[in-house]
Amino acid sequence: MATMKVHGNVGSTATARVLTCLYEKDLEFEFVHVDLRSGEHTKEPYLSLNPFAQVPAFEDGDLKLFESRAITQYLAHDYANKGTQLICPGRQMAILSVWLEVEAHQFHPPSSKLVSELAVKPMFGMVADTAVVEENEAKLGQVLDVYETRLSQSKYLAGDTYSLADLHHLPNFLYLKGSRSMQLFDSRPHVKAWVDAITSRPAWSKLLALKNQK
Repeated sequence: MATMKVHGNVGSTATARVLTCLYEKDLEFEFVHVDLRSGEHTKEPYLSLNPFAQVPAFEDGDLKLFESRAITQYLAHDYANKGTQLICPGRQMAILSVWLEVEAHQFHPPSSKLVSELAVKPMFGMVADTAVVEENEAKLGQVLDVYETRLSQSKYLAGDTYSLADLHHLPNFLYLKGSRSMQLFDSRPHVKAWVDAITSRPAWSKLLALKNQK
């Protein structure tokens, strides 16, 4: 029986981040579905795993973690000898750390806002706020200009090897793919090649297959 458990919802981008990392590391785990619509995440016993009432929560034996990026970093470091090497040795790790921060603080805010407007709102019969979409597309475009320059120098963000810095970007593509905002990626050739590369990985395909089952 797998000692690792992921408590989450496949529709959640944060949950998708952790599951994709587990697939890359080729680790066995048990997925425990958390019903967000019924508010299961807002009451016990789930709150004992994540007191902020968010998904996912993670268990590895007696270790309990929450916050998806912290979980993926734990997996990448503690299981470095398993599956895909998602971290870098020596000074290269500093470069990787920079791009992990960039994803969290520069890429994620505008892209997640676009996910909310273009994907989440329509799911609930709501109309996207055009002004908010345009504002965040402009912000994301500025970020992707930096990415275009970076990716003209290396295949992936931290260098020529796929890493956590790339993986952390994947979840928002669950909802941005097929949206009007994808033109921001498609119009920048190096960014487009990078998106094509990271979204064609077997681990991501496994995540998509799992989402389609739910």
